[in-house]
Amino acid sequence: MGIDRIAVIGGGTMGNGIAHVAAQHGKTVRLIDLSDDVLERAVATITKNLDRQVKKEVIDSAAREATLARIETMNDVERGAQGVDLVVEAVPEIAELKYSIFQTLDRVAAPETILASNTSSISITEMAARTSRPDKVIGMHFMNPVPVMKLVEVIRGLATSDETTRATFALSEELGKTPVEVNDFPGFVSNRVLMPMINEAVFALMEGVAKPEAIDTVMKLGMNHPMGPLALADLIGLDTCLNILEVLHRELGDDRYRPCPLLRKYVAAGWLGRKSGRGFYVYE
Repeated sequence: MGIDRIAVIGGGTMGNGIAHVAAQHGKTVRLIDLSDDVLERAVATITKNLDRQVKKEVIDSAAREATLARIETMNDVERGAQGVDLVVEAVPEIAELKYSIFQTLDRVAAPETILASNTSSISITEMAARTSRPDKVIGMHFMNPVPVMKLVEVIRGLATSDETTRATFALSEELGKTPVEVNDFPGFVSNRVLMPMINEAVFALMEGVAKPEAIDTVMKLGMNHPMGPLALADLIGLDTCLNILEVLHRELGDDRYRPCPLLRKYVAAGWLGRKSGRGFYVYE
């Protein structure tokens, strides 16, 4: 099946990035969020990122205008999920919130509509079990920032059909991404490997092994990482990192995923990284 009309639930960092990429590649997009302020900021972010692409001559001005024209914003999930080929849920990494959204989507979206989640750790099988179409539920885990990063983890739930998987792979490739099939397991591949590294870097900071700049420099220059783990955590969002680690710790029952107390303290303080202006580093 071809996928031309896409709804994206959630106007935050991941949601607006997915909407940007889909619209830039010719898809009609509805960007849905309950908050009009979030939608306004999302469109402003997309516009700024498109302007950056024009300046770098990645696209021209006509492509910029065409991309923005393909994006419709809406604050009604039930209405927004109607008449589309695929819905991508991109709300915060809170299981009960996602389950509720999937129950709503199953009720209001057409029977043939694919329901995808951008979750980075929560079970696709459990989301699918909240619907009457588990064969049409799949994970599409984009990487941040979406307009730049090429990978999409395509996560099959227990009942996800071959047809749904093929359609999701084809869409990912149309969007200029490289899809990789992953089985449904806590953290999938990306965060099962990444989050323990970030968490250990926070432990090293808490225990006074080194300052943030030193920890990140060791990983960049010593391990050839493009970004240090603490700076990366700030980019992802410390609250998101904490939520993922809690899922991994709970679902796998392994203390190597136990969130560092310093990470919990920063989140409690509202130091969430770039989006709040302060995390392991301070941002203007």
